[in-house]
Amino acid sequence: MQRAISLAALRRATTAATVSQPQPHYSLRQSSPFSSSAYRGWALGSGQSANSLGFGAKTTMFFSVVAAAATTLGHEAVAKEQQFRKFNDVVLYQYEACPFCNKVKAFLDYYKIPYKVVEVHPFSKKEIKWSEYKKVPILTVEGEPLVNSSDIITSLFEKMHSDKSSGAVRSSEEEKWLGWVDDHLVHVLSPNIYRTTSEALESFDYITTHGNFGYMDRVVAKYAGATAMYFVSKKLKKKYNITDERGALYQAAETWVDALKDRPFLGGSKPNLADLAVFGVLRPIRYLRSGKDMIENTRIGDWYSRMEKMVGESCRITA
Repeated sequence: MQRAISLAALRRATTAATVSQPQPHYSLRQSSPFSSSAYRGWALGSGQSANSLGFGAKTTMFFSVVAAAATTLGHEAVAKEQQFRKFNDVVLYQYEACPFCNKVKAFLDYYKIPYKVVEVHPFSKKEIKWSEYKKVPILTVEGEPLVNSSDIITSLFEKMHSDKSSGAVRSSEEEKWLGWVDDHLVHVLSPNIYRTTSEALESFDYITTHGNFGYMDRVVAKYAGATAMYFVSKKLKKKYNITDERGALYQAAETWVDALKDRPFLGGSKPNLADLAVFGVLRPIRYLRSGKDMIENTRIGDWYSRMEKMVGESCRITA
């Protein structure tokens, strides 16, 4: 309705506008496209008025209507873009270093959805005793629990595009690489971050520092957990037919870069859900030895830097 009124006013102004005398030559000076000064700048050179150039009051009204209509449409576009991003009372139950939890956080951060974080104790899991689902991530949105990282993201994305706009349609390419993240990329990470005893200790130092641990729990978890995961990683390596841990990680990074096909993102000029998923699962290892090696030895660094800028600061709500 607002747009119809604006366009109708613009038509009336256009019909009514007349120029009473021949117009002298004037310069074009472009400024911000949706400001009233922009439309004056396009028509008038510096220091000249509409009357001095022979423009009548109706013509001046014409430019005012154009500016008002453009401003209205611009505001509508911004409002339409932002209205689906509003969610109330979003809480993420997580492990700080969990790649699946970080996948959800990348989505929330990119879409500027504020969220609270509850760090789950990895042993007692007392923070999620209320839930029948005993894995993380769990996301509650206005009290409604959502589980499984891919299902969480799909549910939120569909809620954001409830009007069935074109943005809600995923391409087959996007679906393919979303599957690749869950079916391949995440399985390459554990054999790398727990590849050696020193890397396992480095990883658990990060996990215990950022996790929900008391002092004694931190000490026990760091050494017992690192030892356990060192041996678990060897089983995972065998399960997923990985012979060279770093080689598999580098190959995965190069495979992803090839998929971009010289585009800034898989989504083109801006990230899509696959971009966010890859970035999310890689983010917790970025500054571990495995992540540093990946950046130094593959072409993924430029894409990763672009993603850091696009995702921006965390939207986590701190107490």
